[in-house]
Amino acid sequence: MKRYAHKIAGFCCILLAAGCTGLPAGVTPVAGFEAGRYLGTWYEIARLDNSFERGLEQVTAQYSMREDGGIRVVNRGFDAARNEWREAEGRAYFIDGPHTGRLKVSFFGPFYGSYNIIALDHAGYDYALVCGFDTSYLWILARQPDLDRRIAEELVAIAGARGFDTSQLIYVRHQ
Repeated sequence: MKRYAHKIAGFCCILLAAGCTGLPAGVTPVAGFEAGRYLGTWYEIARLDNSFERGLEQVTAQYSMREDGGIRVVNRGFDAARNEWREAEGRAYFIDGPHTGRLKVSFFGPFYGSYNIIALDHAGYDYALVCGFDTSYLWILARQPDLDRRIAEELVAIAGARGFDTSQLIYVRHQ
């Protein structure tokens, strides 16, 4: 039995990793996605709390192309309690092809999580609604540190209709 333990553990890791690149029930990533237009700086307007961003303000995400066809991701935020900037660099790759807003992203090793763009300003690429593999991960992003209240309310309504607990959104402070 011991000799099969490593195979079982490996299989469980594969299942766990696959589950982390999924989609919440009833959620569909955007179609007609254009990666080149998505590149650049995005400001985090609001998010559901998560351990890796807890306490951060002035959060931004910077996207650029990688030589291997993936996307370089640099997330940055200010930790006011420690009076220091925190930064994480990762890589993202398309799951369903380059015209669907569904990617897998990794910040450490071979472990990937979901990055699902579920609403997007297709005209100007000025704002986006992004979720993870389940309804506990949600972000509202914009090209500017402030987003028109009406647009933010529309994105919150979309998220609420798809099962996200929008009453728990944290609105990010930018200076």
